[in-house]
Amino acid sequence: MAENMLKNGDPAPDFELMDENRNKIRLSDFRGKKNVLLLFYPMDFSPVCTDEHCAFGPQLGKITANPDTVVFGVSCDSPFSHAAFKKQYNIPYSLLSDPTRKMAKAYAMFAGEEPFNCTKRGTVVINKEGKISFHQEVPMKEPRTADSLAQAAATAK
Repeated sequence: MAENMLKNGDPAPDFELMDENRNKIRLSDFRGKKNVLLLFYPMDFSPVCTDEHCAFGPQLGKITANPDTVVFGVSCDSPFSHAAFKKQYNIPYSLLSDPTRKMAKAYAMFAGEEPFNCTKRGTVVINKEGKISFHQEVPMKEPRTADSLAQAAATAK
Protein backbone atom coordinates (compact mmCIF):
# COMPACT_ATOMS: atom_id res chain seq x y z
CA MET A 1 0.00 0.00 0.00
CA ALA A 2 1.52 3.32 -1.07
CA GLU A 3 1.55 6.21 1.35
CA ASN A 4 0.39 9.65 0.31
CA MET A 5 3.34 11.95 -0.14
CA LEU A 6 2.92 15.44 1.24
CA LYS A 7 3.95 18.26 -1.05
CA ASN A 8 5.09 21.80 -0.35
CA GLY A 9 2.05 23.97 0.23
CA ASP A 10 -0.15 21.12 1.51
CA PRO A 11 -1.82 21.62 4.88
CA ALA A 12 0.17 19.79 7.57
CA PRO A 13 -1.79 17.00 9.27
CA ASP A 14 -2.59 18.06 12.81
CA PHE A 15 -1.23 15.95 15.65
CA GLU A 16 -1.32 15.65 19.41
CA LEU A 17 1.54 13.65 20.91
CA MET A 18 3.25 13.35 24.28
CA ASP A 19 6.74 14.65 24.77
CA GLU A 20 9.39 13.09 27.01
CA ASN A 21 7.71 14.65 30.07
CA ARG A 22 4.29 13.33 29.04
CA ASN A 23 3.08 16.85 28.15
CA LYS A 24 0.65 16.99 25.23
CA ILE A 25 2.06 18.82 22.23
CA ARG A 26 -0.37 19.90 19.49
CA LEU A 27 0.62 21.26 16.11
CA SER A 28 -2.41 23.57 16.23
CA ASP A 29 -0.89 25.35 19.28
CA PHE A 30 1.89 26.72 17.05
CA ARG A 31 -0.27 27.93 14.16
CA GLY A 32 0.24 31.64 13.60
CA LYS A 33 3.08 31.69 16.16
CA LYS A 34 5.95 29.38 15.21
CA ASN A 35 7.39 27.40 12.34
CA VAL A 36 7.77 23.74 13.28
CA LEU A 37 10.76 21.59 12.27
CA LEU A 38 10.04 17.87 12.72
CA LEU A 39 13.00 15.49 12.86
CA PHE A 40 11.59 12.01 12.29
CA TYR A 41 14.03 9.30 13.34
CA PRO A 42 13.85 5.50 13.77
CA MET A 43 14.84 4.82 17.39
CA ASP A 44 16.27 6.23 20.58
CA PHE A 45 19.78 4.96 21.36
CA SER A 46 20.41 3.50 17.88
CA PRO A 47 23.85 4.44 16.50
CA VAL A 48 22.86 6.79 13.65
CA CYS A 49 20.06 8.44 15.63
CA THR A 50 22.34 9.01 18.61
CA ASP A 51 25.07 10.49 16.38
CA GLU A 52 22.53 12.82 14.74
CA HIS A 53 20.99 14.15 17.93
CA CYS A 54 24.41 14.58 19.56
CA ALA A 55 25.53 16.62 16.53
CA PHE A 56 22.32 18.68 16.30
CA GLY A 57 22.27 19.84 19.92
CA PRO A 58 25.41 22.02 19.87
CA GLN A 59 24.40 23.42 16.46
CA LEU A 60 20.76 24.13 17.29
CA GLY A 61 21.28 27.89 16.93
CA LYS A 62 22.53 27.34 13.39
CA ILE A 63 19.60 25.03 12.58
CA THR A 64 17.02 27.45 13.95
CA ALA A 65 18.55 30.74 12.81
CA ASN A 66 14.96 32.01 12.69
CA PRO A 67 13.85 32.46 16.34
CA ASP A 68 10.29 31.70 15.23
CA THR A 69 11.18 28.03 14.69
CA VAL A 70 10.63 25.23 17.20
CA VAL A 71 12.25 21.78 16.79
CA PHE A 72 10.81 18.40 17.74
CA GLY A 73 12.30 14.95 17.34
CA VAL A 74 9.63 12.34 16.51
CA SER A 75 9.78 8.56 16.79
CA CYS A 76 7.58 5.65 17.81
CA ASP A 77 9.47 5.20 21.09
CA SER A 78 7.74 5.80 24.42
CA PRO A 79 7.96 9.04 26.43
CA PHE A 80 10.00 7.09 28.99
CA SER A 81 12.58 6.04 26.40
CA HIS A 82 12.65 9.62 25.08
CA ALA A 83 13.26 10.99 28.58
CA ALA A 84 16.24 8.68 29.12
CA PHE A 85 17.62 9.39 25.62
CA LYS A 86 17.25 13.15 26.02
CA LYS A 87 18.86 13.14 29.46
CA GLN A 88 21.77 10.88 28.54
CA TYR A 89 22.71 12.88 25.43
CA ASN A 90 21.62 16.37 26.57
CA ILE A 91 19.26 16.87 23.64
CA PRO A 92 18.01 20.49 23.78
CA TYR A 93 14.62 20.02 22.08
CA SER A 94 11.55 17.95 22.92
CA LEU A 95 11.10 14.41 21.65
CA LEU A 96 7.58 13.41 20.67
CA SER A 97 6.25 9.88 21.09
CA ASP A 98 4.11 8.37 18.29
CA PRO A 99 3.46 4.81 19.57
CA THR A 100 0.36 4.33 17.39
CA ARG A 101 2.36 5.37 14.29
CA LYS A 102 -0.61 7.55 13.27
CA MET A 103 1.49 10.70 12.86
CA ALA A 104 4.32 8.88 11.06
CA LYS A 105 1.78 7.48 8.60
CA ALA A 106 0.06 10.86 8.11
CA TYR A 107 3.43 12.41 7.26
CA ALA A 108 4.54 9.46 5.05
CA MET A 109 7.35 8.75 7.55
CA PHE A 110 6.47 5.20 8.64
CA ALA A 111 8.72 2.26 7.78
CA GLY A 112 6.14 -0.48 8.30
CA GLU A 113 7.89 -3.22 6.40
CA GLU A 114 9.74 -5.88 8.37
CA PRO A 115 12.08 -5.73 10.17
CA PHE A 116 11.55 -2.02 10.86
CA ASN A 117 8.04 -1.09 12.07
CA CYS A 118 9.43 2.30 13.10
CA THR A 119 9.64 5.89 12.00
CA LYS A 120 11.67 6.65 8.88
CA ARG A 121 14.48 9.20 8.95
CA GLY A 122 13.12 12.40 7.52
CA THR A 123 12.64 16.12 7.91
CA VAL A 124 9.42 18.11 7.68
CA VAL A 125 9.09 21.87 8.03
CA ILE A 126 5.70 23.44 8.70
CA ASN A 127 5.31 27.20 8.40
CA LYS A 128 3.30 29.41 10.74
CA GLU A 129 0.26 29.08 8.50
CA GLY A 130 0.28 25.31 9.03
CA LYS A 131 1.49 24.43 5.52
CA ILE A 132 4.30 22.07 4.55
CA SER A 133 7.31 24.04 3.28
CA PHE A 134 9.77 21.12 3.23
CA HIS A 135 9.31 17.32 3.26
CA GLN A 136 12.22 14.93 2.74
CA GLU A 137 12.92 11.33 3.61
CA VAL A 138 16.56 10.25 3.82
CA PRO A 139 18.01 6.71 3.91
CA MET A 140 17.75 5.10 7.35
CA LYS A 141 21.51 4.58 7.69
CA GLU A 142 22.53 8.07 6.54
CA PRO A 143 22.65 10.81 9.18
CA ARG A 144 21.42 14.28 8.35
CA THR A 145 23.69 17.27 8.92
CA ALA A 146 23.03 20.49 10.80
CA ASP A 147 23.64 22.35 7.51
CA SER A 148 20.92 20.38 5.72
CA LEU A 149 18.50 21.05 8.59
CA ALA A 150 19.33 24.76 8.56
CA GLN A 151 18.57 24.86 4.83
CA ALA A 152 15.30 23.01 5.40
CA ALA A 153 14.29 25.32 8.27
CA ALA A 154 14.96 28.35 6.06
CA THR A 155 12.16 27.24 3.70
CA ALA A 156 9.50 28.28 6.25
CA LYS A 157 8.18 31.64 5.15
